[in-house]
Parts: sequence; C-alpha cells; structure tokens
Amino acid sequence: MATVVRGVILVGHGGIPKGCPQELVTKLKRLEAQRRAAKIPPSPEELELDAKIRQWPRTRETDPYQSGLEAVAAELRANLGNVLFAVAYNEFCAPTLEESVEELIEKGATHITVTTTMFTPGGSHSEVEIPEILDHLRPQHPEVEFRYAWPFDLTLVANTLTEQIKRFS
Repeated sequence: MATVVRGVILVGHGGIPKGCPQELVTKLKRLEAQRRAAKIPPSPEELELDAKIRQWPRTRETDPYQSGLEAVAAELRANLGNVLFAVAYNEFCAPTLEESVEELIEKGATHITVTTTMFTPGGSHSEVEIPEILDHLRPQHPEVEFRYAWPFDLTLVANTLTEQIKRFS
C-alpha cells in the first residue's frame, strides 16, 4: 500500500499591489474578457501581462491582502498539523493554483485538498475557475487525489460571522 502524503492549498482572490500601473490591469482584464467571449486560449500578450502583475514587487504596505491571507494561512497551517501546505491566488498575485499544486507534488503530496477564502455561492472563482483548474490537473496527475473543500456550510459561516459581530458589540 502506497504512503499517503496529504497536502492542503488555501486559495485567496489576490489583490493588485499599490504601485502597479492601472493601465496594465485594465489591459489584462480587457484581454481576458475578449478571450472568454471568443472561448479561445490566452494569448501570449495576456499571459505576459498576467505574469508581470502577479510578480509585481509586494510588501505588507503595498499588498495588505496578501499579508492578510498569509496570516490566515499561518494559523490554518498550525491547526492542520503534519500536512504539506501552500497558498495560491486566483488572480493578480503569485503563485497560481497550478503552481502550488506542482510545488506540493514535487514535495511528495499524493492527496491534495484545496479550499478557498471565498465562502459564499455565486462567485466565478470558487464555483467555476477552481473546479475547472482541478479538472484540468487531474489527468496530468492521475497518481494524485484532488479534493475541493467547497461549498462551505453556510450555517458555519454565519456562526463565524456571529462570533465576529459579538466581539464588537
């Protein structure tokens, strides 16, 4: 029987860092919209812009979203014990989900659970993009079991929000 090596990836949305020119983001979004409408693969120009924005230099001050997600990730990692762990972003920030999957597989992961900070139904990232990426990765890595820990139990989400509100009441 093969050894099971568990990995977890926390996926956040990703933010645009301060100092990144807005015209780069506008152009990227326009190219993405055109590609989706035409149902074609990304162009080299779109891929180059995406990589440039994702690799833009970041600090706690220029990208508070990334810092916040990393703080949540540190707590989650500590709660999970002995698992391989990575963070990924849907857009604007590196690494991508695909890159984080490859990282965990290189470290020996045989079972990867993906979860997201996007709790509510109706979002294209959580409902469409993440499942599509995992569907694309499964045939590339048939030796790895992928699970997507979504949708969230909305009662648990409401309970967490209730506790947060009580802290400020």
